[in-house]
Amino acid sequence: MQNVAHLYLEEAVGSLHGIKQQADAAIEQLSDEQFFAGLDAESNSVAIIVKHMAGSTGSRWTDFLTTDGEKPDRNRDQEFIVSASASRAEILKSWEERWQLVLDTVGSLKPEDLTRQITIRNEPHSVLKAINRSIAHLALHTGQIIFLAKHWKGSGWKTLSIPRGQSAAVDAAYAAKFQTK
Repeated sequence: MQNVAHLYLEEAVGSLHGIKQQADAAIEQLSDEQFFAGLDAESNSVAIIVKHMAGSTGSRWTDFLTTDGEKPDRNRDQEFIVSASASRAEILKSWEERWQLVLDTVGSLKPEDLTRQITIRNEPHSVLKAINRSIAHLALHTGQIIFLAKHWKGSGWKTLSIPRGQSAAVDAAYAAKFQTK
């Protein structure tokens, strides 16, 4: 059990790094105008999604093992409002700080912590469940960021995965790389 728990924590940290890397690569392609633009009045901009992700992770991962994941000072509704004076640098500074918090906290967990109980909005969660919940939440919003960035960039989009029409070549390269001798 200890080995599986250790592997799980390594995989969780790796997944979190991958999710952040994908989001960062999409965000980097956007102009400031695109970063703050929404598709329509009911849609969130990349700036709002980033602000929400930072707010959520700050609440969930601050004092993770000892306090409820929904902190009393969190104002979730404000995460979906970006003031006219907000800057991309300000929003991304919070994003970086909160991602570091998540990565540091998950990276500091021990295998025996996975079965500990924490709460989120007073609902009991195992640490393992809370990590899975956070990974799913962050991946969902990263998908939204990528969708919006791809939309705004159009033909100028630089793919974050296998380029169209290149699947066979990539598969062959992987087969050659991982083929046992």
